[in-house]
Amino acid sequence: MAGRVHILVLNYNGRALLEECLPSVIASARSATRPCRVSVIDNDSSDDSVAWLVRSRPEVGVMRMANRGLVSFNEAVRLVNESVVLLLNNDVKFGAGCVDHLARAFERHADCFIAGPLCWTFDGRYEGTLSDLCFRRGLVHTRLNQEGSEVAADAAKCTASAGAVLAVSREKFLALGGFDAMFLPGRYEDLDLSFRGWLAGWKAYFVPEAIAFHKGSATFGACFGGEEVNALDVRNALLFAWKNLREPRNVGLHLTFLMLRVLHAVATGQRDFLAGLIDAVRRLPEALQRRAAATPRLRSERELFRMLGGE
Repeated sequence: MAGRVHILVLNYNGRALLEECLPSVIASARSATRPCRVSVIDNDSSDDSVAWLVRSRPEVGVMRMANRGLVSFNEAVRLVNESVVLLLNNDVKFGAGCVDHLARAFERHADCFIAGPLCWTFDGRYEGTLSDLCFRRGLVHTRLNQEGSEVAADAAKCTASAGAVLAVSREKFLALGGFDAMFLPGRYEDLDLSFRGWLAGWKAYFVPEAIAFHKGSATFGACFGGEEVNALDVRNALLFAWKNLREPRNVGLHLTFLMLRVLHAVATGQRDFLAGLIDAVRRLPEALQRRAAATPRLRSERELFRMLGGE
């Protein structure tokens, strides 16, 4: 429904995080100038998250789903009917007025498919979400733009991706197919969504007057060790490239640097890189299927890299 907002909080075994962070989210929803609901997506938690929510926060809806990381948002967004949906990790707090500020981005900009707030860590470090899109040594990644911590509140800035707090147009999110399950259990799926949205002709906006606070890796980091996370980064960076890069120059650079990386990893015994590479190769057919089924592009890769930070 036009003007309405739904906040979806993703949770897995995060009762303590919900108790710490959810009150600020509920307060921001209650103070919004538009109807705003809050629901928690519980990804099959084995702790007492759901029991605590039912007992302590009866005003919050609960959606129970299988543990599919950010991909759980896809089904949840389909189930709600608000035009703007805020997608949150369970380790996020909101500043005053955050909901209204993010929702207004979609009213001001018809081409907006994502809006992200000015985000700080709990200990006061700038986290974003103003980021540049980079193509370096054959791989695509984002780079935090430090200017976002000082940008004027009335500046309409575009961002490559929006991290732990993502406001989305429900219509455009569903048109893009949401987050890609190929990247499970996580890493790169938010960049993949943003990359596809930009190529489809839409824009992601940084909204610095909307303030959020992110604890960071509170759930993901607790489930995986450092070497596993590194291997996931490698695997998903490669899958992202194989799925999304089309232009001959970019594909050529990717393959050239990939060969050099493999030689270096073999020579130096980089087990995390080699593990990620092997896992990515196993999933190559899946990446190629996604590539073949991609939606039409209204922007070129070269134009996109130029718009969002350069090659």
